[in-house]
Amino acid sequence: MDKRVLLIGGGKSFMVTSIAKELKEQGFEVVQASPDVTEIEHIENRPNVYLIYVDDVDEMMEFFVYLRDKSVETDISISVIGSPDEIEKIYTKTSKDKIAAAFERPVNVKELGRAMLKVVEAEEVRLQKKRILVVDDDGTMLRTIKEWLSAKYQVFMVNSGMAAITFLAKNEVDLILLDYEMPVTTGPKVLEMLRSEPATSDIPVMFLTVKSDKESVMQVLSLKPEKYLLKTMPPTELIANIDEFFENQKIKKYM
Repeated sequence: MDKRVLLIGGGKSFMVTSIAKELKEQGFEVVQASPDVTEIEHIENRPNVYLIYVDDVDEMMEFFVYLRDKSVETDISISVIGSPDEIEKIYTKTSKDKIAAAFERPVNVKELGRAMLKVVEAEEVRLQKKRILVVDDDGTMLRTIKEWLSAKYQVFMVNSGMAAITFLAKNEVDLILLDYEMPVTTGPKVLEMLRSEPATSDIPVMFLTVKSDKESVMQVLSLKPEKYLLKTMPPTELIANIDEFFENQKIKKYM
């Protein structure tokens, strides 16, 4: 189990120092940083578990916006320590589903250390899940599909074809759910671009579409999408199609 934590807070704070000491005593490797985007971006081999000590929530709000956006692009687990009011403010910028754990001040450092062990264990389990990138210009559709799939899969979201290309330049995924009709760069065009690059040519792609006509299917047959999933299908059917795909992959691997 990877017991590394990025502890973010004022480096000279007595509480931050105490938390770092306790985490180390419980076997964690602790990397410390201030809530500064540039400083954090320059940390090599950053831990993916973040623990943030909030001492001035208003000054840190932009930092939490950065974390919210970062959590869409990369695998990070965010836990926070703050007052009840501060935690509620953080939720307005990041939403509760982005926060793995929230600890109210004053915090017992020994209890915090034990709780962070559970956070790390949960993150270990999450990282074993298959990774799916959903590409759709409709924000409501993105959030809906993420809600449907997140119990079983790691789900990442981008709202355009070019954003998908940028995301895949830095991240690996096991499956792409790709909207067929998007402005500027259509789904078929995105798939054509993916197939032309060695690094992305073999990533399985399923189209999300409102079109089930034969002409739309024939246009992209040579690009070998795995399936065409209608956006109107019930969530259970969508999940069943994805489950079946990964089960078949597993069977092929051992044949």
